[in-house]
Formats: sequence, C-alpha cells, structure tokens
Amino acid sequence: MTTAKFKRILLKLSGEALAGAQEQTIDQSVLEFYAREIHAIHELGVEIAVVVGGGNIWRGGQKAIALGMDPAQSHYMGMLATIINALALQDALERHGMHTRTMTAIKMDEVTEPYLRRRAARHLEKRRVVVLAAGTGNPYFSTDSAAALRAAEMHCEVILMAKNGVDGVYTADPRRNPDATRYDKLTYMDAIQQGLTVMDSTALTFCMDNNIPIVVFNPNDPGTIRRILMGEHVGTLVSNER
Repeated sequence: MTTAKFKRILLKLSGEALAGAQEQTIDQSVLEFYAREIHAIHELGVEIAVVVGGGNIWRGGQKAIALGMDPAQSHYMGMLATIINALALQDALERHGMHTRTMTAIKMDEVTEPYLRRRAARHLEKRRVVVLAAGTGNPYFSTDSAAALRAAEMHCEVILMAKNGVDGVYTADPRRNPDATRYDKLTYMDAIQQGLTVMDSTALTFCMDNNIPIVVFNPNDPGTIRRILMGEHVGTLVSNER
C-alpha cells in the first residue's frame, strides 16, 4: 500500500525547464534531476503520467507570429519538439531503473507507441511511467490542454504543474513585481477572471468542468514533488474549493 496522498498523478513539465540555467536545448543534468525526482515518487507506488512541453526547441504560436508562418504548420513543429523531449526524458528514466513508455498523439511507430487511452491506463497499472508527447495531436491546443485532457481520460487525481523558477501562483509576476504575493489556494474561476498564470484558459476551464485539482509549484527544489504527494502543502492549490 502506498502512503502517498494520491495514487495516480499527471506531472506537467515545461520544455523550457529542460534547457537548464545555461539555456541549452536539453541540459543532461536537468534530465537527471527530474529522473531522480520521478524515481522518488515512483518508489511510493504512485502511478505517474508525464506531459512534456517543447518550448526549449520550438514555440509554435510565438514562432508563427514572428516568422509569418502558417500557424497550424508551426504548431505541428512544436508537437515534434515535445517528442524529442519525451524521448530524452524516457532515456533518463530508464537509466534510473524505471520501465517507461513514450506515447504520442502523432503516430511515430518506429520510436514511440501511439497514444491509446486504455493502453496508457494499462501501462500505469503495471507501474510503468508513461511519457505523453505531441500534445493533443491538434494545432492550436497547447501542452497545458493536453495535460488537462490526458488527466481526465486516465482518471488522474491531480495535475502537478511544474513552473520553472516560480513556486506558485502570484497576484503578479514576482520576477517583475517585488510586491506580488503568492496564493496558497485559489478557485478555477478566480484564476480565470483575474487572468492569473496557472495554465492557458482552455485547459483551466477544462479542469474546472472536470473537477481536476492543480498544484502549481517550483520543481527545482529537490524533494518537492514527493512532499506534495505525502500531503504537505506546497505552492498553490487550484480547485473548486474556496
């Protein structure tokens, strides 16, 4: 029996976080760090799905605007970027002894499995870490939306939203406004109405409609994910409860 508060979780990692402080495309030391963090909660018996972003390689929406590209084409390029990150994370997890499956919303049979909801759930039941890439498989939807959708499909009890360098949701950007204060708890509706940076509005509304709690936290402090799963209040909890 696990002593963790949650049995099945979805961890959302941004692509920018994988770049590290040196702003490499993928920092191997950062991959190793996340592999150790995930291994620590895997040892608790927690079933883990991970959704990775691709912003360290290509940001679909922003690049399309800057370069005058067709937006859909740029979004597909961003999906491929998430697959590169997913394969790198899978390699790091397996070197730490975890059985891992990378599943993608875009078929790429030579290197990944196609995402099938029931197969993904079966992998989790067999204690395999499932890394989910290529977003939803559709342009115009972010990896935040993918995280919300996959969490609902696989009946994850919580989304752990790792925010690089920020330890929760603030009244304003704390890196620009020293007077910004952090929320301990927040409702979905308050976050939407105030335009707070939890996740994109489509994903946040989806989580509200499906009652999926979100914990926004800074993943860079060792042991943070484990502390959350052991019931310690860390970061900001976004839910329907006031």
